[in-house]
Amino acid sequence: MFEVCKDIKYIGTDDTDLDLFEGQYVVPNGVSYNSYVCLDKKVAVFDTVDGRKTDEWLNNLSVALGERQPDYIIVLHVEPDHSASLPAFLKKYPKTTVVGNEKTFAFIEKFYGEIVSDKLTVKEGDELTLGSHVLTFVFAPMVHWPEVMMAFDKTAGVLYSADAFGKFGALSCGEDWLDEARRYYINIVGKYGAPVQTVLKKASALNIKTICPLHGPVLSDNLNYYIDKYNTWSLYKPEENGVLIAYASVYGNTASAAKLLACELDKLGVKNETIDLSRCDASYAVSSAFKYSALVAASITYDGGIMPCMDAFINRLKTKNYGGRKAGFIQNGSWAPIAAKSMKAAFENFKDMTFCNTAVTVNSAPDESAATQIKALAAELKQ
Repeated sequence: MFEVCKDIKYIGTDDTDLDLFEGQYVVPNGVSYNSYVCLDKKVAVFDTVDGRKTDEWLNNLSVALGERQPDYIIVLHVEPDHSASLPAFLKKYPKTTVVGNEKTFAFIEKFYGEIVSDKLTVKEGDELTLGSHVLTFVFAPMVHWPEVMMAFDKTAGVLYSADAFGKFGALSCGEDWLDEARRYYINIVGKYGAPVQTVLKKASALNIKTICPLHGPVLSDNLNYYIDKYNTWSLYKPEENGVLIAYASVYGNTASAAKLLACELDKLGVKNETIDLSRCDASYAVSSAFKYSALVAASITYDGGIMPCMDAFINRLKTKNYGGRKAGFIQNGSWAPIAAKSMKAAFENFKDMTFCNTAVTVNSAPDESAATQIKALAAELKQ
């Protein structure tokens, strides 16, 4: 628990025991469930936490409140990692008014039944005065659920941003924001670039001094840096000129070809990253694909198509609206190599893709012919 600014305290919790976020994304440094309380003439609590941390959160809240009672609990996002402690909260503080929009209350009832007896339904632009602090509500549908809204404290310049600007990793791990924020955004919010753009336009009209997300650190320095990253990601633009080489290999020969390409790119001064799709959590690969301006997919020919982990990778990229980049292909096959044809056919359905003319074919193991093709592919990627 710490002070965000005058009258506003952080009362969230770290979860360092969680292995998979949303049942699919590995979180080696855990995750934080963020919650805040504003102690003004009236007391407002912003969101709860995952049910795994209900008791710890209620204790944090109790310490922050002292002898006071909460007047409002503002539900910005009903996803259970932020609302699962709401039933326990209302049992302990039954006179609290629950603040949300129409969809908020519909979702609460679906998850928890009829637990809300006193509610305040707000609309876009409505204000709630706590005393000296005045909140205005900014709706953010599909960032990344339809009921999502944000609250802006006009007095303190604090934007309670729901899942926006969040990241994987417990606060106690102290890691850099960018990589895990990118992985969080691309995999969880990334499909909804247009709604994010809408919210960014709304936010540009606000005098924001601090961003309080529902995961990750409170942001108060150089806010333009974080906003610029969100603008880039939601426009599906690459952050850097460079190449992700994602490979799917069985006996190491396709992996060798991928690493030969990385060496050639290094010689040409082209930034690159190599990922083994068989061993890397897919969320890292997808995040890195969005980071760079080009992608090389390298796969064996498997059952007359491509290796399953490559197929899953491409499908995830499609789901997250990947596009606007250059793609190249490396295929391997001992008797009928067709992986490149299959991969290119998939990427041709993506928006604004361009393709390298050189498609590298490895016949079982890289040889001089493959090495020559790899050099040619590297030269095309440098352009």
